[in-house]
Amino acid sequence: GAFQKKGHSARVLSPEEEEKLAKDQVLVSEFKQLKLEKEAQKNWDLFYKRNSTNFFKDRHWTTREFQELKACREFADQKLTILEAGCGVGNCLFPLLEEDLNIFAYACDFSPRAVEYVKKNALYSAERCKVFQCDLTKDDLLDNIPADSVDVVTLIFVLSAIHPDKMHLVLRNIYKVLKPGRCVLFRDYGLYDHAMLRFKSGSKLGENFYVRQDGTRSYFFTEEFLCQLFKAEGYEQVVNEYVQRETVNRKEDLRVPRVFLQSKFQKP
Repeated sequence: GAFQKKGHSARVLSPEEEEKLAKDQVLVSEFKQLKLEKEAQKNWDLFYKRNSTNFFKDRHWTTREFQELKACREFADQKLTILEAGCGVGNCLFPLLEEDLNIFAYACDFSPRAVEYVKKNALYSAERCKVFQCDLTKDDLLDNIPADSVDVVTLIFVLSAIHPDKMHLVLRNIYKVLKPGRCVLFRDYGLYDHAMLRFKSGSKLGENFYVRQDGTRSYFFTEEFLCQLFKAEGYEQVVNEYVQRETVNRKEDLRVPRVFLQSKFQKP
């Protein structure tokens, strides 16, 4: 079972959790940090090589959580153009295309291997989607997508994998292809999520920023940081809140606190 609540309050830590985070102040060396940045693409490519298409579950919750995917239509059968920025192997893309026949999707990912997996998927159709490899921090989306042409952008568990100093470049890039008055739908790891508390000592890269054993990185967002990030690039906040879930494993009697940030930001 699980319960879920949404709101603007960050999760409150237990004294043990506070102590663990307070102790863990040693940062990974600058040399190793530069190496991780340089090898980010290689590390994600190896991640997909190891896990193939089996790591993430298909995300059938997207239309439930983000009504925009239906609500931004002006009439029932209007064809929507969406961009899935950071599509991975298509766990979000293919459920959407199956559920809604009036969607054309652009989808891109940092990892060439992930893009290949998308193209090999039985549901892939060049008439319904255009998939391409892209580093959102430096490759111009306008090379593949017309300016001001996209109805909805999904940015789901993507920004957390990017160095905080470069996150604004991703939002600036997306801004160019989004239609005025339309939204970026965001969901990612929130501050004090269970995953953040599980990092062993020696994994810290900076404030709320960590490296996993496989070299992939993860940032944990506060509501304030995300709001400032989007507003600095010209977006307006529509919704920005923590989603706190407690997942209960009855067999092992474990309670796992999950924290996500779920938000919508609009291009004026």
